[in-house]
Amino acid sequence: MTPLHAALTRLPGFAALPADALEPMPLKGVAHDHVRLRGHGLVARVPRWSQMGLDPVAALDHQAAAFRRAEASGHTPHLVAQLPPGEGLPMGALLVTEIVGRTPRLPADMPAIARALAALHRLPVPTDPAPLPAPTDPVAALLAQVERQADWFTHADLSADARRLIDAELDAARAARPTGPHPVTPVGVDTHPGNFLVDAEGKAWFTDLEKLQYGHPAMDLAHASLYTSTKWDPAVDAALTDAEVATFHAAWADAVPTALADAVRAGLKPLRRLTWLRTLSWMARWSREGAALSPGMPEPLRAHMDAHAADILRAERIERVRRDWQ
Repeated sequence: MTPLHAALTRLPGFAALPADALEPMPLKGVAHDHVRLRGHGLVARVPRWSQMGLDPVAALDHQAAAFRRAEASGHTPHLVAQLPPGEGLPMGALLVTEIVGRTPRLPADMPAIARALAALHRLPVPTDPAPLPAPTDPVAALLAQVERQADWFTHADLSADARRLIDAELDAARAARPTGPHPVTPVGVDTHPGNFLVDAEGKAWFTDLEKLQYGHPAMDLAHASLYTSTKWDPAVDAALTDAEVATFHAAWADAVPTALADAVRAGLKPLRRLTWLRTLSWMARWSREGAALSPGMPEPLRAHMDAHAADILRAERIERVRRDWQ
């Protein structure tokens, strides 16, 4: 808190900021601490590590660009300042506007989440997307990410049945990868419902833009509604029915141009499988390295993450989830 306060007081207009205005917020995710600036309507996002494997300067520049690009959607916090990495702040920090809202309630708030994603997906792709990733073939890039992470299935404590089902899904994903051209828009990537807040008017706000890039919108739709995601945050802890997922997809389609909705439709199921495999392989890693990935995480949250990993890596759960696209 001391180095964060010192960095904040070096910003224009914050020289007189009292130290007791900084209020640590409850830890929710694995990669950031959040500190509220009472009376200012602002929050400091302090990275604990880069989930994208970037060095501190590149990671912070990526996040700052993500907030600036997404602001036009009207569904994300605004970037106010960037605090560079330094003594006591090894990953730096971002200062963003505070979104006052509650955790989404599922399934009731899924249409609001759909509209927030639609607002992001309606944004144009810039001529020069750097520093945000913009793979030429976003589906091939997602499959490549899954292939890189798939080694963690070997290290995880999986039953023989679970490993057999996962291997079958990996083979099916390779064989059924849709070929381009693909629709490409800004995508939030980490769009599980716990990364949204719903304000008093029922508007959903997407708050964690660390992984924003340019890719296939069906990735976001999958990650917002898969069992692996809706059970991720203990404050959400829901499981959607097929009908509820269909309602979510319909709300999104109603909020984007018809041409985009039509272009995305064919990718909904194959991208759902790939996005699930991306999460499942990451959670296989968590099952082995959770303590090292996020040191200092409060025990109740760690216990939830461990239990979630154990659940979604069970053969019975894998079999049930993959019915979504079979």
